[in-house]
Amino acid sequence: MKVKPLATFDVIPTLPDAISGLRTLAYNFVWTWNPEYGALFRALDSGLWEHVGHNPARMLQEISQVGLNEAARDPGFLGEYHRCLGTLERYMNDPTWFEKICPICRQREIVYFSMEYGISECLPVYSGGLGVLSGDHLKSSSDLGLPLVGVGLAYRQGYFQQQLTGDGYQTELYPENDFDRLPLLPLTDEQGNRVRVSVQFPGRTVWIQGWKVQVGRVPLYLLDTDVAENDAADRRITHTLYGGDKETRIQQELVLGFGGVALVSALGIPTTVCHMNEGHSAFIQLARIIRARKEQGLATVEATQLISAGTVFTTHTPVPAGIDQFPPDLMDKYFSSSLPALGMKREELQALGSKLPGQTGQLFNMAILALRTADYTNAVSRLHADVSRRLWEESWPNLPYDEIPIDYVTNGIHVRTWVSAEMSQLFDKVLGPEWKQSPDHKQAWEKVPEIPDADLWRVREQNRARLVDYCRRRVAEYRARTSPVEPRESELNDLLDPHALTIGFARRFATYKRATLLLRYPDRLLALLRDAARPVQFVFAGKAHPQDEAGKALIRDLIYFARAEKVEHRLIFLENYDMGVARMLVQGVDIWLNTPRRPLEASGTSGMKVLANGGLNLSILDGWWDEGYDPKVGWAIGRGKTVSDEKLQDDRDAQSLFETIEQSVVPLFYTRDDRALPAQWISKVKHSIIDLVPRFNTSRMIKEYAEDFYIPALDRAHKLAQDGRESLTAFAKWRAELQRHWSAVRVSRVAFQPTANGKVGFTVDVQADIELGGLSPEDVEVQAYYGPIRPDGSLQLLGCVALEPKSGGKYAGRVSVGESGRFGYTVRVLPSHPLLSNPLKLGLVHWAEPVKP
Repeated sequence: MKVKPLATFDVIPTLPDAISGLRTLAYNFVWTWNPEYGALFRALDSGLWEHVGHNPARMLQEISQVGLNEAARDPGFLGEYHRCLGTLERYMNDPTWFEKICPICRQREIVYFSMEYGISECLPVYSGGLGVLSGDHLKSSSDLGLPLVGVGLAYRQGYFQQQLTGDGYQTELYPENDFDRLPLLPLTDEQGNRVRVSVQFPGRTVWIQGWKVQVGRVPLYLLDTDVAENDAADRRITHTLYGGDKETRIQQELVLGFGGVALVSALGIPTTVCHMNEGHSAFIQLARIIRARKEQGLATVEATQLISAGTVFTTHTPVPAGIDQFPPDLMDKYFSSSLPALGMKREELQALGSKLPGQTGQLFNMAILALRTADYTNAVSRLHADVSRRLWEESWPNLPYDEIPIDYVTNGIHVRTWVSAEMSQLFDKVLGPEWKQSPDHKQAWEKVPEIPDADLWRVREQNRARLVDYCRRRVAEYRARTSPVEPRESELNDLLDPHALTIGFARRFATYKRATLLLRYPDRLLALLRDAARPVQFVFAGKAHPQDEAGKALIRDLIYFARAEKVEHRLIFLENYDMGVARMLVQGVDIWLNTPRRPLEASGTSGMKVLANGGLNLSILDGWWDEGYDPKVGWAIGRGKTVSDEKLQDDRDAQSLFETIEQSVVPLFYTRDDRALPAQWISKVKHSIIDLVPRFNTSRMIKEYAEDFYIPALDRAHKLAQDGRESLTAFAKWRAELQRHWSAVRVSRVAFQPTANGKVGFTVDVQADIELGGLSPEDVEVQAYYGPIRPDGSLQLLGCVALEPKSGGKYAGRVSVGESGRFGYTVRVLPSHPLLSNPLKLGLVHWAEPVKP
C-alpha cells in the first residue's frame, strides 16, 4: 500500500546569524562574475551545488541545517565568507567611472528594455545571443556605475529545454520555472504589498506583477501576467519566450512596453532615457507619448519629440524576416481604444510603423516604429551598420546609403563572466588587478607576453581536460536515457582526447549558420578525425527553433554522420545548449568555429568569449570578426566576398575551411619545441589576447553607449523639459515651421574655383546661392559635400565643409583635398537647430542639381 499525503509543504533551513549574509550573496548575481562567491556556495555542499544547477537561492532552501550549522562554526569558511561580503560591500559603494564623467547623473533614469536576459543558466529567461548580450550589458553597466535599470519578462517556462531522441531528433520540453526557488524576489512596496500595474486589452484589464533581480548595482525588473485576477489565457501571456502566434507576440510586447513603462513609473523611476534592445520593446514609445500627454499636458508632436530625444534603439537583425510585424487588423484590435490618448488618428499611428507611410495594407513594423521615434539608432558591428543602412534606405530616400543615420556599437562580452577561474588566477598573477578593473584598457593587457608559455599552456590543458570530462558525463547521461545498453567505461574513456586539437561550434541551429558545412567534404573531415598522429575533434551544441525542421535536420545529420562513420568519439553533440554548456565550451576549446553566410551574422559574441580563455577564432569574415580578424590573431574562412549562388558559396567556403585547418591550424597546434610546447600557437594566443580582448568586451561597449548616446540623450531630454517646457514647445514649433517651408528651399547656383585639375593638397573655393523659402539662415546648414568618384559615377563621401552665410542668400567656403585620385563636389542644405541630435535623422536634404547622392 502506498500512502498519499493530503498536503505537501517545504521545510526551509534557517541561516545561522554568523553566515546570514549568504542570502545577500545568493540574491545578487554578482556571484556570476566573482568565482570566489560561487566557490563559497560550492564549499557548503559541492554535490548539491551541481544538483541545483548553480542556483544559490535554491541551494539555501535545500541544504541541510546540519551543513549550515557546521559552516557557521568553521573558521576557514567564516574567513572566506567575511572576505566575500567585504569585497561585495566595497563593490557596491566604491566610486564608479560614470560618476566621474557625469557627476550630476546619479538618479536612475536610464531604462533598458529587452525581451530576454541571459545572466546565468539558473535564471532561464533567455534563448540565446540576444539575451546573453542583455545580461552582459547589465553586468558592465553595474561595473561602471551607470544609473540604469533593466526591464524584461518573467517567463514561467522560458525557452524550451532540448532533448534528443536516440536517433538524434530534437524534441522540446517546457518545464515550469518555480520562481520561489530562483534568485529573484517579489517586487513589493514599503508596506510589503506586491507592486502591480495593468495594461488595457480589448474589453478587459490585464494585471501584471513584478519580480526584482539584482545584477550587481543594477536592478532588473521582470513582468509576469500569471496572477489570479487575470483569466487563464492572459495568465499564459508571459509563460513562454518566443512562443505562440502573432497575437501572443503582440500581447507580450504590449506587456513589455506598456507594462514596463507603468511599472518603472510606479517605482518612481523616470523614463528620461530608454534603450530598446531590438524592436520587441518599441511599444514603450507609444506608452511614453500617452504618459507625457497625460502628465505634462503636451501635444502629441511635443510628446513625440521629447521621448525621441531620450531614446536609443539597437537593431540586431540583418534581414526583414527577423523583424516583428503585425497586420493592420491586429493593430486595430489592440490600439483603437488608445488613439484618443495618443492624440492620433488611425492612419497616423499606422504610418509610424509603415515602411512607406500612406500606402494601405502594410504590416506594422516594430523596427520602423523604433527608428521613427528614436533619435539614436545603432547596429551591432561595423559591417552590420552597412547592412542595416541598405535595409532601411527606403526610409531616407534623400540620403546616400552610407549617410543613413544608423551608427554602430560593436557588441562585446563581460570578460569576468566567461573567463575560467584558472585563467583568471594566471592573469591576476602576471597582469595585476587592472585587467579586471579596466578590461577595455589596452595597457591592462600589455604584460601578456610576460606570461610564461608553460603556465599558459598548462591552463589551456587543464581547461580542455575539464571540457572532455564534462562531455563524457553528458554523453553518458544521454546514452543512458536513449539506449537500453549501458555504456562501457572504456568506451566513455575513449570519448575525446584531452590532448587533441579541439574545435567548438555552438549556436542557434538556423540554416544560414551552416553547421554542417564540414559535411560537404566528408572524406577530408574523416581524415582529420581519424588521424592518429595529429587528431582533430569537434564538439557541437545548439538548439533549433521548435518550428525549424530544417535546423533540426542539421542536428540529426551531424549525429548520423558520426554514427555511420564510427567517429562518435571524435565528433559529438551536446544537447540542451545553455550558458552553462557555453561556459565549458568557450573555456575548453582551442578553436571557435563560425560559418554563417555573410553578411547574415549581425555581430555574434560567442567567438569573443574564447579570447580571454586562450582560444582562437576560425570564422567567416562576418559580424565582429570582420573587424577583429588579423592573421596574427586567428584565421579567416574565405576572403570576405560573396556570390549569389548559395551552393557555389558553400562549396568555396567549405574548401577554404578545410585548407585552413589542414595547412595552417593543425600544423601550428602540433608543432612542438624542445619543451614540448606549441610555441608558435601560444604566440598567436598571446597576440589574440592583447589585440582583441580590450576591444571586444562590454566595458568598452557600455562606455561607447554612455558617451555617444546616454549622456547626450540625458542632456537633450533635460534641456527640452526645462524652463516650463518652453524649449520643447519652441523646438516643436520650429519643426512644424521647417516642415511647412522645406519644399521651397532650393540650391539655385553653385560655383567652384579653380575648375582645373590640381595637385594633392590644393584647395577649391565653393560658392552657392540658396533660396530659403521663408526660413532663416539659422534654420539651415549649407555644406560642400565632396569625395572620390565611384565606378558608377556617384560620389563617395570623404568629407563635408560648412559654407558660411553671406548677404543675399549667398554661401561660401573652401575645400581642401589631401589625397590623389578623381574627386567630385556638390552642395546640399540640411536643417540646423541646437537641439537636433543629428540633422540627417529628419531625412530633409536639398541637393544641388543634378542630384547624384
